[in-house]
Amino acid sequence: MSNLSFFFIFSLLASLSYAIELDFCVGDLSLPRGPQGYACKDPSTVTTDDFVYTGFRGEKTTTNIFGNNVTLAFSNAFPALNGLGITMGRLDFGVGGVIPLHSHRTSEVIIVARGSIIAGFIDSNNTAYYKRLEVNDVMVFPQAMLHFQINVGTTPATAFVSLNGANPGLQLTTPSLFAGNLPGDIAEQITLLSHEEVMWMKRIFVTA
Repeated sequence: MSNLSFFFIFSLLASLSYAIELDFCVGDLSLPRGPQGYACKDPSTVTTDDFVYTGFRGEKTTTNIFGNNVTLAFSNAFPALNGLGITMGRLDFGVGGVIPLHSHRTSEVIIVARGSIIAGFIDSNNTAYYKRLEVNDVMVFPQAMLHFQINVGTTPATAFVSLNGANPGLQLTTPSLFAGNLPGDIAEQITLLSHEEVMWMKRIFVTA
């Protein structure tokens, strides 16, 4: 066996042994979060309730500017996900509601639980992949791709998503341009919008 092969196998076994060294690492939210997540909560204080998330219960209001409500079960809300590399979310849409163009650091899977939506993503060649999804339909959005969902039915819609990261991040494209501290003149240059259009967009998102 070559030295290179031996090194590869040793590295793989070392990584696997590290991965199974702990059964779980419920995040301790009282301590600062590091690049690898939260420090582990003292196992002697962990209970069954730590592994249960109830934030998806009940009806959600969809009265924001996009007609949606997003409930995220990231590790800061569901500490049991800390270190597991998974996350969930509930998406609620009013009639005509949308989840606008956005991206994550991770891939995402969506399943429709109620209603009918159009979901899609745009790849780096500017090709759009989109489809109308009905109840129980599933679609995947590859890592970092811009993607969106639109309620195209006549009733409210609900979907659930899972992402392969405990802190996948969420960046909404339009608010990133117009709701933050990016100067209007730069926004005009990089979007080819007029000064009036940029100012109108900033007013919308500042007051949203």
